Amino acid sequence: MTRVLLTTTSFQDTPGIHHDMLAAAGFEIVRERGPLPESRMLELAGQFDAYLCGDDAMTRAVMEKSLPRLKVISKYGIGLDKINLKSAKDLALPVLFTPGVNHTTVAEHTFALLLAVVRNLVVEANHVAAGRWTRITGNEVCGKTLLLIGLGRIAKEVAVRARAFGLRVIVFANYWDEDFARWQGIERVSNLDDALRQADFVSLHTKLTAETKGLLDARRLALLPKGAVIVNTGRGELIDLDALVAAIKSGHIRYGADVLDQEPPPADHPLLGLPGTVITPHIGSRTHESVQRQASCAVENLTLFLAGKTPIARAV
Repeated sequence: MTRVLLTTTSFQDTPGIHHDMLAAAGFEIVRERGPLPESRMLELAGQFDAYLCGDDAMTRAVMEKSLPRLKVISKYGIGLDKINLKSAKDLALPVLFTPGVNHTTVAEHTFALLLAVVRNLVVEANHVAAGRWTRITGNEVCGKTLLLIGLGRIAKEVAVRARAFGLRVIVFANYWDEDFARWQGIERVSNLDDALRQADFVSLHTKLTAETKGLLDARRLALLPKGAVIVNTGRGELIDLDALVAAIKSGHIRYGADVLDQEPPPADHPLLGLPGTVITPHIGSRTHESVQRQASCAVENLTLFLAGKTPIARAV
C-alpha cells in the first residue's frame, strides 16, 4: 500500500470533501502536525512514498534521505519557498502544488488586517471585553494610497477591494497586466523607493526568494510616511525583522501580518505584543471554502501523479 505523510494542519482540522477524496484513494495515511522542522523530517524520511505537505522543511538532506522510496511531494498551497526546488530538480523528485485556490480568501484577510490596524479594532474590542469604554480615534482608508508589491492573483483581488474602498492603488511588480490595470485604474511604479514615499499603506504579495528576502530593510522602511501601515500576508522574511521592530517601536509604522519568520513563534518573538500591530497565526487562506479547494487540488494532484497521469500543476 502507498504510504503518505500528511502534515498540513489546515487539511486535517477542516471538514470537507478532501477527506473523502483522500480516503477513497486507498493510501495508508500517517498524520503529523506541521510545519515540521528539518530535524523531524529527517527522522521520518525514508518511510513514505509521498509527502502531502504544508510549510515543512523540505531540504536537500530530507530529500536525499527520503529517496529512493519517495516518489512525489504534493504541496498544499502555493508557496514553495520551504521546498528546495533546485535539489528536487537535481534529484528528479517531482513537486506538485495548487495555484489559483486561495486568492479570494487571502485578499479578504489582507483587507481585514488593514482595517483592524487603522481602526484599532483588536485593541478596542479587548477594551470593551474587559469592561473599559476606551475610545481611540482611528483613520479612514478612503482617499489614501495603497502600494501593492507584486501583482499576482492575490494582489489583483486586493486591488479590486481597495478600489471599492476608494483607495488609490499603485503597484511595484515585475509582472504587469495592462488590461487589468486599465480596468481597475491602478498605476505602475517602476522604482520601489519612489513608491514607498507615496504609500500610506503597503501590502506584500511577492514570492520569497534570495532577491526578495529583506526587501524592506531599514533604509526603505524610513522612506514610508510616518504612521504608514504595512500588511504582510506573503512571508515574514520579506521584511528585515530588526528594522521592522525598530520602526514599529518608534511609531514610524504600524503592522498587520499573517506570517512570521518563525511559525509558530517563540514566546519571546520581538513582534509579539508590540503596539500598533495585529498578528494572526497564518490563517489567511484558512477558510472552509479555500481549504477544501486547496486540499482537494493537492489530493487530486497526488492521485493523478501516482496513477501515471498528468497532475493539475507541477513546479518540478
